[in-house]
Amino acid sequence: MHLNEKELEVLSIIEKNSRTELQDLAKMTSLSEEEIGITLKKLEDMRVIVRYSTIINWAKVDEHTGVTAMIEVKVTPKRDVGFEEVAKRIYRFKEVESVYLMSGAYDLAVYVEAGSMNEIAKFVYERLSALDSVVSTATHFILKKYKHDGTIFEDTDQDKRIVVSP
Repeated sequence: MHLNEKELEVLSIIEKNSRTELQDLAKMTSLSEEEIGITLKKLEDMRVIVRYSTIINWAKVDEHTGVTAMIEVKVTPKRDVGFEEVAKRIYRFKEVESVYLMSGAYDLAVYVEAGSMNEIAKFVYERLSALDSVVSTATHFILKKYKHDGTIFEDTDQDKRIVVSP
């Protein structure tokens, strides 16, 4: 699908901050607020804009006990449908947050969230590994997020430096 320059510009802006106000988008793109509204509706209807989301640093919330894991999955692709069928079966599990087709040593990267490491382990051995096309898995628990979707989670050393004027 081909998008025009203004549509691409709007996408670039809201990708960085989905809460950008219509009037600010209009100023930034030299479009009217009405044109921005029409553009956003068109992009949503075409499923170019799939969802608006917020990035939360859960490590700063004491009450959050969730665990995230990235699972490497090797599969045997099915004739005529390739990896699509097994990917669809995997992304329908409620624990699964993301599924990516990969090049390299494994076929699918599956990101899973659950309440504990044991819950993720149980998901892997009872549900994921039990799928016909799954040949093997390797689970990696995420211990700390430093950067996610372009957002840095912690202050860097450079941010903490004291600058002394000459």
